[in-house]
Amino acid sequence: MNCVIYKGHKKADCYLYLKQAAEAEEEEYFSCLPETLLALLGNLEFVMTLELSSTRKLAQADVDEVIAAIHENGYYLQSPPRPEMINYIENSKL
Repeated sequence: MNCVIYKGHKKADCYLYLKQAAEAEEEEYFSCLPETLLALLGNLEFVMTLELSSTRKLAQADVDEVIAAIHENGYYLQSPPRPEMINYIENSKL
């Protein structure tokens, strides 16, 4: 699945994954998004396109969860990890 990724200006390190449509305009990508989400993120800036598949690794998310969310909701919102999760991950590396 090809997707497009945008970042929000109001929430640091939040990325929005959307299924890439052939020759779609930006406004079409955002039509499936709840107004509250758009308000929370603020202006969206294009980051990149990405090919998602079960064999691909993502740094901050499980690719199968991302694909499932896009199919179910039309989008996936990647938020920064909570501080307690960062501490857990760092401590488990010891």
